[in-house]
Amino acid sequence: MCHAFHSGVALDRVTIRVPLGETLALVGESGSGKTTLLRTFNALIRPDAGTVYVNGENVAEVDAVRLRRSVGYVPQNGGLLPHWTVARNAALVPELLDLDDADDRGTAALARVGLDPDRFGQRYPRSLSGGERQRVALARALAAGPSVVLLDEPFGALDALTRGELTEVFRDALGAESVSALLVTHDLRVAFALADRVCVLREGRIVQVGTAAELTGSPAEPYVAALLGRAGVA
Repeated sequence: MCHAFHSGVALDRVTIRVPLGETLALVGESGSGKTTLLRTFNALIRPDAGTVYVNGENVAEVDAVRLRRSVGYVPQNGGLLPHWTVARNAALVPELLDLDDADDRGTAALARVGLDPDRFGQRYPRSLSGGERQRVALARALAAGPSVVLLDEPFGALDALTRGELTEVFRDALGAESVSALLVTHDLRVAFALADRVCVLREGRIVQVGTAAELTGSPAEPYVAALLGRAGVA
């Protein structure tokens, strides 16, 4: 897969595969292409060359609205609708899909991410902490039962303590759902804790893909070793 912006090449002959049930983390410095790559999977970005498949379907041949409703998505700021209750935010995707049990699905998803529906359901996003908003965003992403979930820096705006707590919540929830997840993060500690494998990008190219043990035990090049060193996980 290849893609370029006016500022330069964003993706340069990138190929990845995320099997069902695996979480793959995309890491690298700013401008490495990780967010661009993530957004090709829900057609927010159409690559200049190459093909993207989601659930066996060519993304270029699928209606973009239908695709986005079938793929869970958690952005950095949560993206909750401020004038909707927590319960209605969680039930958004099942409601858009006209599922008869949309409210029940939203309620169940809130419980799966550790938010008591009776306590939180009728509250509004403005009354929640940053970590609670991200839990609601994850509940919304999972409520319709997708097989693919995209996580775009979901912990980027949170403090270290909250980030650690949410990493466990996300790992448990994703594992229970048996979904394929693609995580963009600048935090290698989060990547190692949440992902089964880590893909290191540099200037639009993949330089190494492997487990945490494989990356720390045998960095493919000095760039990988430097990332590990700066994160304190070498």
